[in-house]
Amino acid sequence: MIKKLARSIREFKSPAILTPILVVIEVFFEVIIPFLMADLIDNGIESGDMRHVAFMGVLLIALSLIAMFLGALAGSVAAKASTGFARNLRKDMFYNVQNFSFSNIDKFSTSSLVTRLTTDVMNVQNAFQMIIRMAVRCPVMLVMSFIAAFSTAPDLALIFLCSIPILTIGLLLIMTSVHPIFKRVFKTYDKLNKIVQENVRGVRVVKSYAREKFEESKFYEVSKQIFDDFSRAEKRLAFNMPIMQFCMFGGMLLISWIGARMVVGGELSTGQLMSVFTYSMQILMSLMMLSMVFVMLYISRASAERITEVLDEQSDLTNRQSPITTIKDGSLVFNNVSFSYSGDKEKLSLIDVNLEIKSGETIGILGGTGSSKTTLVQLIPRLYDVTEGSLTVGGVDVRDLDIKTLRDNVAMVLQKNILFGGTIKENLRWGSPDATDAEIIHACKLAQADSFIEELPDKYDTMIEQGGTNVSGGQKQRLCIARALLKHPKVLILDDSTSAVDTRTDAMIRKSFKEDIPHITKLIIAQRVASVQDANKIVVLDNGKVHAVGTHDELLDHDPIYTEVYNSQTQGGDFDEAI
Repeated sequence: MIKKLARSIREFKSPAILTPILVVIEVFFEVIIPFLMADLIDNGIESGDMRHVAFMGVLLIALSLIAMFLGALAGSVAAKASTGFARNLRKDMFYNVQNFSFSNIDKFSTSSLVTRLTTDVMNVQNAFQMIIRMAVRCPVMLVMSFIAAFSTAPDLALIFLCSIPILTIGLLLIMTSVHPIFKRVFKTYDKLNKIVQENVRGVRVVKSYAREKFEESKFYEVSKQIFDDFSRAEKRLAFNMPIMQFCMFGGMLLISWIGARMVVGGELSTGQLMSVFTYSMQILMSLMMLSMVFVMLYISRASAERITEVLDEQSDLTNRQSPITTIKDGSLVFNNVSFSYSGDKEKLSLIDVNLEIKSGETIGILGGTGSSKTTLVQLIPRLYDVTEGSLTVGGVDVRDLDIKTLRDNVAMVLQKNILFGGTIKENLRWGSPDATDAEIIHACKLAQADSFIEELPDKYDTMIEQGGTNVSGGQKQRLCIARALLKHPKVLILDDSTSAVDTRTDAMIRKSFKEDIPHITKLIIAQRVASVQDANKIVVLDNGKVHAVGTHDELLDHDPIYTEVYNSQTQGGDFDEAI
């Protein structure tokens, strides 16, 4: 895990290495200062040598300023190293997420990925800064101060050794008890983020159903769970300070009592006792800070494990060695294709699908809810891999094709249409970054989007709000169709992508497809029979199986499912007209 995370330091290795060096030098000066103070008291103040007092005073001020400068510089360099490390860590995680297949994304919830990219990275960033600064400073200060104290007063220095076992045992007991709690807390954070995301995304539904109180109660329960876990962990961590104070004040009392007797007996000078007091404070403060470092490391350990899970996750969809980078045409062949989301052959969503589609054909796909229509078309751009059988595009198995080449040649307008913040032009150029204004307008005319865009105040430069909330469902669908057309694909998949447009506009879109892009293979998933009845072939799916394939007339004659759907829709239409 540490090696995996350390790879994200990269160009920030220099400040990460420089920080401990600066810290060691700073500590050296801080340890020298009490030794010089003892000399100032014994050889200057007590002997009345003011020249020595003045010299040592100036020297101590100079060393203090140097130590202060080194401390500030170390803090600045440590901040640069830690923030750079966090930046690279977020980048590495995000880039790896971009390579995830749908099945990889299904493994991590969206809310969990957000938490890992934000809260978890922040925890690891703080821990990294602690490691390169405090985790170096405390042990070095501890060792140097102990050596200095031992060289000054060996008997008094032994008192510090007694406190180390007490602190070590106490810290181990605290740390082992709080780690499982923090591990649980971060998973609860995932739930909290999920609730917030769902509420914000579905705020219109929440308000229309007056479910604000229900959403508040959901949020309260998860928030209370986080509060309870953190409270439980903090109560245990609170024992850290009393243990530290017991060791610190106990040590100071013993040093004061034994040291005073040694001064009276002439075994120790006043200056030496003062320096031992200073070293004792440095030692005990180092122990206290070291305990805080251990606390931070234990808190961040759970975050580090969650981050490593994302970094270690490998996409199950990868290119084979020397993949094919050209696609001849838009022909499709499903050969005994079966598919399971879980990979379990006993839980198949598609069962033994056999279809042959010629390049340029228009194929309609109908079926009831849950019949796996979307699952079928998601296999074409290889958003998932088939579990059994094979699927070819342009005569080549999709697993032998370069993934980017395949997806550049297969345009898919998903069931859930997504627009991004930016202008209409910027959204459309997702289909082709180099598309000219003329190409954009032509694609929008084919998708019947040009008419409403021209009515907007800024036309194609109109800003789309996040999620496309300032355009209607039908307008959003037409923009997404235009975006797909700009890819100039060999296969165009419309997954129920005209459900929000009126029948007249739907017919105009189909007409423009037939006249302007006859060479593109078109797969249209629809709920309305009217949207697919002019297709070359219509595929009827039922429970993941191909129930029937044929033209509109053939299916009306022979397929009961298609006939039932057709009659229910046309009878409803006649009834509406009669009214």
